[in-house]
Amino acid sequence: MASSQKIWFLTGSQNLYGEETLKQVDSQSQNVVAQLSEGLAGDVEIIWKPTLKTSDGILQAMVDASADENCIGVITWMHTFSPAKMWISGLSKLTKPLLHLHTQAGQSLPWGTIDMDFMNLNQAAHGDREYAHILSKMSIARKIVVGHPTESSVSTRISNWVSACKGWNLSQNLKLARFGDNMRYVAVTDGDKVSAQITFGMSIEQIGVNTLVDRVEQVSDSEAEKLSKEYGELYELAPELMPDGDRRESLVYGAKIEIALRDILESGGYHAFTSNFEDLGTLRQLPGLAVQRLMADGYGFAGEGDWKTAALLAIVKRMDSGSGSSFMEDYTYHMGPGKPKVLGAHMLEVCPSITDSKPKIEIHPLGIGGKEDPVRMVFTADPGAGRVVCLVDMGSRYRLISNEIDVVPPTEKLTNLPVAHAVWEPKPSLQLSAEAWMLAGGSHHTVLTKGVAEETIQDFARIAEVELVEIDEDTQRRSFEKELEWSAAYYKLRGSVQ
Repeated sequence: MASSQKIWFLTGSQNLYGEETLKQVDSQSQNVVAQLSEGLAGDVEIIWKPTLKTSDGILQAMVDASADENCIGVITWMHTFSPAKMWISGLSKLTKPLLHLHTQAGQSLPWGTIDMDFMNLNQAAHGDREYAHILSKMSIARKIVVGHPTESSVSTRISNWVSACKGWNLSQNLKLARFGDNMRYVAVTDGDKVSAQITFGMSIEQIGVNTLVDRVEQVSDSEAEKLSKEYGELYELAPELMPDGDRRESLVYGAKIEIALRDILESGGYHAFTSNFEDLGTLRQLPGLAVQRLMADGYGFAGEGDWKTAALLAIVKRMDSGSGSSFMEDYTYHMGPGKPKVLGAHMLEVCPSITDSKPKIEIHPLGIGGKEDPVRMVFTADPGAGRVVCLVDMGSRYRLISNEIDVVPPTEKLTNLPVAHAVWEPKPSLQLSAEAWMLAGGSHHTVLTKGVAEETIQDFARIAEVELVEIDEDTQRRSFEKELEWSAAYYKLRGSVQ
C-alpha cells in the first residue's frame, strides 16, 4: 500500500541540451529515485517529477509542492547545468523542507570512452554548485547530501532527514490539549504559546479538567471492565488487581480514565496532552496507566502542564524508527563508586515503548496530589544508545538541547521503586553533561529516545530554524561556554535585521 506522505524529487536542467539529452536526463533521474527508494528506511515514498527546464516550470513545481498536504519535503538535484536565476522565484515560494542531493547518475567514470556528449550530460559537479550558490545567497535552510544514491551513507543521511520531515509535518499540524495549567511557580514548563505556534505551527489549547471528569463519569463499568481484561492479557497484573483482587476497582477506574482521555483526544484531533497533579478536579486518581498506554500509541505527554515537552515527545515519536521514546525526568544521581549514572523516572508516566519486557501493572501510594493510589506500569528501560532532548523558551527564541547517553542496567535491582524508570550514563560524563545542560538552561523534563538519530534532531532544528545545543562525547567546558556566547550573539544580531 502506497504511503500518503511523499517526498518530491525535482531534477534541474535546461532546454539548451536538446530533446535527446533531456530524455536521458529523465531516465537517469528516475533511476536515481529508484535507487534512493530502495535504501530509504520508513514509510515515506519518494515521487519523481518531470525534469524542470524553465523558470515558470520551477515556480509551478514549488507552488504545487507547497500546496500538496501529502508532500512533506523536496529533494532537488541539478543533473546538468540549470542556471540558478531560474530557481529564484520558485525557491522563494517553497514552504516545505529542502534537501539538496549532490550526486551523479554513474558512480564511476568510464575513463576510456568519455567524450563531450558524456560531459554535456553529466554536469552535476558544477551544476549543483551553481544551484547551491543561489541557495546560500537567498539564505535558504537546507540539507546537503553528497554521494551516489547506492551508498549506504547517502541512504542513512536521507532517511534521517525524511524522519525530520515527518516530525516537522506533525509539528505544523499538531494540536495539544492542556488539562489544567502548568505547575504553580515553575518557570521552565511555562512559555509563549503564541510564539510556539508561529515558530513550529503547533496549537496549544486549554481544556478544563472538568471536561475529563465528566467524560470519565460517562464511561460504563462494562466498558472499563472489558479494557481491564485486555490489560490482564497484555501485561502482568499485581495480585490485588486481578479479577478477584481486593483492589480491582482501582484498575477499572484507571481504565475509565484511559477510555475518556482517548475519546477526547481522538474526537478533538489532538496529538499530545498534559495534566497537572495540582489540578485534577474530582478525578480520583492521577492518570498514570492511561497516559503510559496513550504514549505507547504515539501521543505526546508531559506532566505538570509542560506543553513544550509534550509537543516535543509527539514530534520525536513521529520521527522514531521504532526503538522507543518517552517522557522522562532526571530524578536522582548515582555519583559513585563506579561510573556516575542518572536515574530517570517521573511520578508515574514513563512510556513502555522503551522496553521489550512485559510491564507489570501495580498500585502504590503516590504521596503527592492528595488522591487515591493510582495504577501504573512498572518496568526498567532496555539498555542502548540514545539521547535526552528538551525544548526551552529562552524569551527571544526557542532552543533545543540534546545530550547523548547510553541507557544501562541499574547497578543493583530497584526492588522497592514503584514506578517505571531508566538508568543512563550521559556523555561525556555526568559532571560535564549536567554542567553544560544547566549552562544552556535545559529543563528538568526531557524526551528520552533510542529511536531518533542525532542527525535527525539536527535536521529538524535546521528546518524549524531554531537553535540547537548538543552535548556529546566531544563536549568541553570552555568551548561549550563560548558556543553559547556566540550563539546568543548570533540570534541577537539575526533578530535585529529581520
